[in-house]
Amino acid sequence: MTALETELEGRLGGDLKESSIPVLETERLVLRAPRFEDVPSIVVVANDRRVAEMTANLPHPYAAKDAEKWIANAWASPDHPFLITLKTNGALVGATGFVMPEFGDPEIGYWLAAEHWGRGYATEAARAVVDHLFSDRGAEAVVTWARVVNPASRRVVEKCGFQWNGVGLARLKALASSVPVDKFRLERTVWASLKAWRDPILRRTAPKVVIGDRA
Repeated sequence: MTALETELEGRLGGDLKESSIPVLETERLVLRAPRFEDVPSIVVVANDRRVAEMTANLPHPYAAKDAEKWIANAWASPDHPFLITLKTNGALVGATGFVMPEFGDPEIGYWLAAEHWGRGYATEAARAVVDHLFSDRGAEAVVTWARVVNPASRRVVEKCGFQWNGVGLARLKALASSVPVDKFRLERTVWASLKAWRDPILRRTAPKVVIGDRA
């Protein structure tokens, strides 16, 4: 057990288990809580400037200490990050999740390893998180953003039903500066309409939610 694990276990008062974090299963993916044994795999896929420069919180270079801190925060906060893994072999392809602010709507985010771009995994994972927030967490709206220079990310959020909600700035750790972003919002009524009437793909990819660890 690392020093960080020992400290976290003492702070939480028990064994380090992500039993309260759900596992979301889709047609091709399993979204699960990160664990300390995932650190080497996370570093391999996250230590890519092309990925980091499209996200708010991935530093570059990305080291083991960054993965450990991210995992510790996952267990000690109300926010829920998930690793995106392939259902066929458990391979790690990226991460997604949501932030629950004290005030306002939950915000989702995601990133994929470059070798897995263009396969629809980001859309499938983002839809699973959105469905979880509306179906299981009672959200009335969900927000997200994409860099204006990242049309692929914009296509992901639009395929999830998000509607453009203006422009703004987001600070990126990898660049240590703020960049222009497009902001998006999805309201419960729109999501429900898409699920019920307009988009059979959205209905088909609704995630199966499993509470606790997945063997």
